[in-house]
Amino acid sequence: MRTQVVIIGGGPSGLLLSQLLYLNGIENVVLEKHTKKYVLSRIRAGVLEQGTVNLLNKAGLGKRIKNEGFNHDGIFLSVKNHSFRIDFKSLVNKTVTVFGQTEVTADLYSVVEKDKGRIINSAKNVMPCDILTNKPYVTYEINGLDKKITCDFIIGCDGFHGITRQIIPKNKIKTFERIYPFGWLGILSETCPVNDELIYANHKTGFALASMRNKNLSRYYIQTSINDKVEMWDDDRFWFELKKRLPKDASERLVTGPSIEKSLAPLRSFVVEPMKFGNLFLVGDAAHIVPPTGAKGLNLAFSDVNYLYESLIGYFKNDDKNAIEQYSSKALNRVWKTIRFSWWMTNTLHKFPDQTEFDQKIQEAELDYLKNSIDAQKSLAENYVGLAF
Repeated sequence: MRTQVVIIGGGPSGLLLSQLLYLNGIENVVLEKHTKKYVLSRIRAGVLEQGTVNLLNKAGLGKRIKNEGFNHDGIFLSVKNHSFRIDFKSLVNKTVTVFGQTEVTADLYSVVEKDKGRIINSAKNVMPCDILTNKPYVTYEINGLDKKITCDFIIGCDGFHGITRQIIPKNKIKTFERIYPFGWLGILSETCPVNDELIYANHKTGFALASMRNKNLSRYYIQTSINDKVEMWDDDRFWFELKKRLPKDASERLVTGPSIEKSLAPLRSFVVEPMKFGNLFLVGDAAHIVPPTGAKGLNLAFSDVNYLYESLIGYFKNDDKNAIEQYSSKALNRVWKTIRFSWWMTNTLHKFPDQTEFDQKIQEAELDYLKNSIDAQKSLAENYVGLAF
């Protein structure tokens, strides 16, 4: 088989890039090692920046987001069980949209699958080859048969543990990493959300986040030890700890119920440079990870998609051979700004294992300053709603 672009990874970033290229007449194939059912079963965050929504509109996928998404004009921050609001609309005249990542992926599948053969699920043992030549190719196995696709470019949208970054020689890339000494325990419950906008809570016993998927589906998180296991947290223990950390008024109106999903995720900041090696490009989690504080993971992956899509359009449509060389520097410029913001949010809101009373007082002073400074609020708002692509 021959195509122009092979995309390894059929998550939201791989599918979105595929659709944008397809709409511009650029042939591509997506290889996904899992089944469609498995991909759509993954629970992920659902706060979309305006740039992300604009890009999905460009791909023809804005209708359901517009009809079913929830526009949020701000967020609440809480310290010592009292909250204050950051008003995005008045500060920077922008908003964010709450719409589940799983729903975004489902919509992307629906359009990509219309072009038969463009996505190949259950593709095993995928391997990029000859990426330093002008004739790269990808091998894989499907239904016990070995297959090969030749192409011009290979795109790694296969996540942090994927094969694409692993095949780059260690002496050709540089990695930067910060491992955080705690995790997030999250639950999904069929209860009405405690608030109509997200609440980020700093508390002396640890961080908490109140979020939602829709009017009858709530998503809550609490900071836990990195050594904890999901089995250590039954629902009663989770709700007790969440109530303790939320602002008092929210805690009093919190509706609890059985969890329908529960998971524990570690937190890290990770970046690899460059995001291009030969004719292989890295996108999203294959190149960088942000802690979920600030809801940047999907949005940052989509900004990569935007830069790479524009680079490939320049190469294939405008005969601009230099366009693809600009991808890594453009993407990394925004990546590091987003890494910085997520790092700041994480450090300001979480309790670290070696944290002293002095450190807690500094966090409280930081949040009090934010509460009373319009300039500080504007900076937070500008970053939270998303820097321009």
